[in-house]
Amino acid sequence: MRLDVLNHGYAPGTKLLFAIIRLFSRQPVPDAAKLVFYRPDFYGTHAKAFTHEAMRGPSDWSVGDRELMAAYVSKVNESAFCVGAHTATAGQAYGDGKRVAAVLDDLETAPVAEPLRATLRMLGKLTREGKVGAEDMREVLAAGVSPQQVRDALAVCAAFNITDRLADAFGFELLSPEGFEAGAKYLLKRGYQ
Repeated sequence: MRLDVLNHGYAPGTKLLFAIIRLFSRQPVPDAAKLVFYRPDFYGTHAKAFTHEAMRGPSDWSVGDRELMAAYVSKVNESAFCVGAHTATAGQAYGDGKRVAAVLDDLETAPVAEPLRATLRMLGKLTREGKVGAEDMREVLAAGVSPQQVRDALAVCAAFNITDRLADAFGFELLSPEGFEAGAKYLLKRGYQ
């Protein structure tokens, strides 16, 4: 059930911004954008800053890797909107949508390097079970992932476990394939701020 709050309650300036976005993109404003503008003082401003740092801040993980992590966490959470959004963004970032689809279809046989596979495996466990242990961390580190990369991946995981739950709670509407591709282009150009 969609929470109607995303359709109302914006200041005139925000309504104008949404109209301009629709005009230039020829796509509806994604509910993820509407959410961060609804209560910017309570959620939006903080969420944008945290997510931008996790997804675009300094990291040894590429933008494509972090977008793939977001898509993978979203798949584990069964969040259709976020899977669509971050699958498109990872595909564009890598220039290889088939690789992204392969990871989401079967992580163990997908054509990715072992450090990324081990990290995704750990993020999937954390998302499903709500915890990981020392042995899980040893496996990721043994695969060649640095402690900083683990922290960076955990930040992505945290951001998208929150976003996925909000997307489902608010009933984010799915975009068309063209809408997801347009959103991906925007995210790659402008980030999450």
